[in-house]
Amino acid sequence: MRSSPLWREVRVVAETASTNADVAAAARQGEPEGLVVVADHQSAGRGRLDRSWVAPPGTALMFSALLRPAEVPLARWSCLPLLAGVAVATATRETCGVDATLKWPNDVLVGERKLAGLLTERVGDAAVLGVGLNVTTTAEELPTPAATSLLVEGATSADRERLLDAVLDALEHRYASWRRPGGEVATLYAYRELCATIGRSVRVLLPGDRVLDGVATDVGATGALVVRTLDGTVRELAAGDVVHVRPAE
Repeated sequence: MRSSPLWREVRVVAETASTNADVAAAARQGEPEGLVVVADHQSAGRGRLDRSWVAPPGTALMFSALLRPAEVPLARWSCLPLLAGVAVATATRETCGVDATLKWPNDVLVGERKLAGLLTERVGDAAVLGVGLNVTTTAEELPTPAATSLLVEGATSADRERLLDAVLDALEHRYASWRRPGGEVATLYAYRELCATIGRSVRVLLPGDRVLDGVATDVGATGALVVRTLDGTVRELAAGDVVHVRPAE
C-alpha cells in the first residue's frame, strides 16, 4: 500500500472471528484513528441487522477501519454509513469495471444482486467501518441467489490488494470532505447519484416486524430514507431493511 496521512497502520491477518470486533476492541483501548484490520477469513463475520457474513477463505475483501471524527457533531455521524457506501461503490466501479450502485443504506449492488455489505458501528467517540465484498467467490460458493461477486460479474480486475488500496483511497477522500463544516452536503449529493433505491417501489421491513410499502423518493439530510406510502403519507426512516419491488411508475 502507498503511504497515507490517515491510514497509519494496516494489519493483515489470516483469520479472525470479526474484523469489526477486533477494531472495536482496539478503539475501547484508546487506539488512535487510522487502524485498518484486513482478514483473509472471518469465522464470525457480522453484517447489518445482526446478520452473519459468510465467505470461503481467500475469496472476499474483508476489512474494518477505525475513525475518530472528534470535531464532527454526533448529529452528523448518521452520514458515515452513506459515506462508506459511496467510497466502496466508487472504488469498485473505477477499479473493477462493474456498474456498482447502492441500496439504502449501504449495500453495494450489481443489478439487483448484492456484491458487498457494510457495517458501521459507534464505539464511544470512535466509529468502526466494516466492509465485506465478494471478489473471487464462485456462483456455487455464494450464500444466496441474491448475492454476486466480481468474478461472477466478469470484472476487469479481481485483485484484492489493488481493490483495498482503491477503497481506502476513496474512504480517505470522502472522509476528509465530510469532516469539513457542511461536508454532509457533498456526501449526500454523491450518495444520491449512486443510490438505486431512490425512485423505486419498496417494501421496508421495520423494527418490530412491521412492514411499510411505498415509493422511495429521496434520502434526507440525516441519511434517512424518504418514503411516500400508498396512502400518500411521507415518512422518513432511519432504520429498516429495504426490498426493491419494481421501478416507480
